[in-house]
Amino acid sequence: MRGLLDGHPPFMLEKTFVHVQGIGYQTERRLWSQGADCWQTFLDDPTAFKAARARLPLLLDTISRSPQALERGDFRFFQQRLASRDHWRALHAFPGRVAYLDIETDGGTDFDNVTVIGLYDGRTLRQFVRGENLLDFAEALDEVALLVTFYGGGFDIPVLRNAFPQIRFDQLHLDLCPTLRRLGLRGGLKSIERQVGLTRGPETTGLNGWEAVRLWREWLRGNEDSLRTLLAYNAEDVLNMVPLAELAHRGLTDKAASDE
Repeated sequence: MRGLLDGHPPFMLEKTFVHVQGIGYQTERRLWSQGADCWQTFLDDPTAFKAARARLPLLLDTISRSPQALERGDFRFFQQRLASRDHWRALHAFPGRVAYLDIETDGGTDFDNVTVIGLYDGRTLRQFVRGENLLDFAEALDEVALLVTFYGGGFDIPVLRNAFPQIRFDQLHLDLCPTLRRLGLRGGLKSIERQVGLTRGPETTGLNGWEAVRLWREWLRGNEDSLRTLLAYNAEDVLNMVPLAELAHRGLTDKAASDE
């Protein structure tokens, strides 16, 4: 586990204090300004930093438990304490356990409407296709600590909960749609890609979610090329979230220090 635990600069998560009940952004910035720039600095001498006396016991308890939780990879410790809008802070804290996810459907939102699931773990892109290997998706999330989606909170995750009721979906979740909006980037995934200069291949440029439905239906009628195009489209949806997540992390790290 990289980060403060092995002498490297701390992750943003290790600089975080807002996962303590009653600690808001203003108090967190005040602690930073006093020199408590990470958990360990605070724990070295808690009395050196000004905090409301009533909150100090809980602050000490949560912060003292946080390094151990991170060291053992206990993402649920942070998922249960961080507001969803702050899950971006954990992007770099669980190396190898972040997954970028996007789904396609046949136009519906019931459990049997999922057609393709794309999942990228930073090394390998896996695609799960209805009628082929879709049910293998359940095992693919076993070691995932943080999911990255675009509008996954409003679409992908609710649909997948219906399709796979056995999966807990209790990971940390960075939803890029509302997260990037905090940096002034609005619109759908393709619109934001254009705003930041990301491009797509000639085969998939101009395609959207409804085109993905059409491609699936064409494949059901025997058009093999349509499935290849659909999988290429889904792959770009997934892989283009990687630089967007990094952009969000950099932007919100800067924002947290000033006017979060």
